[in-house]
Amino acid sequence: MDNRGLTRRSAMRSLGAIMGAAALTLDWAEVARAGHAAHTAALSPATATYTLLGAADAADVEALTSQIIPSDETPGAREAGASYFIDRALGSFFSTWRPAFQAGLADFQAACHSAHPGAASFAALPPAQQIEFLHTVESTPFFDQARLLTLCGMFSSPQYGGNRNGIGWKLIGFEDQHVFEPPFGYYDRDYPGFEASKEKAP
Repeated sequence: MDNRGLTRRSAMRSLGAIMGAAALTLDWAEVARAGHAAHTAALSPATATYTLLGAADAADVEALTSQIIPSDETPGAREAGASYFIDRALGSFFSTWRPAFQAGLADFQAACHSAHPGAASFAALPPAQQIEFLHTVESTPFFDQARLLTLCGMFSSPQYGGNRNGIGWKLIGFEDQHVFEPPFGYYDRDYPGFEASKEKAP
């Protein structure tokens, strides 16, 4: 549970494995639509909102992601908006995961209430008690799914609703530089049309 020692290499290795597995179940048309919607929302002056999760569920999910990647000397999942990524993903390109996540979240909340009947919710628990409770559920399929989604929300492109302001990329030292360097077109350099276009170039 202690992610303070998260290294760049382990983060990228985890993310690579996650995205490799997740890609098998993605609806790429939904990915494109969700990316466009998130980009549009990011340009809007309005504050980000949840579209799938209710207020109580959203608070618990945000608290959960914040314990998976906590905020300390560097920003964590809360600042990166990982819970907003989860909300958007489950409502679009990860919609096939939604039933399992929602059922798992309900079980998670019921177990938390059983362990702490005096607390209104997981989010209402003090951080130390949150961590203590998470140790009792960290081997469950729900926690595995939540951790996977948190990592996606932390390190995937900001266009999908998480990694706000590139926080996750900065944490692992990734620079988003979409740069092309010569030589260009090496794979079709012998194509006659390409040669003709070069001759016409000023």
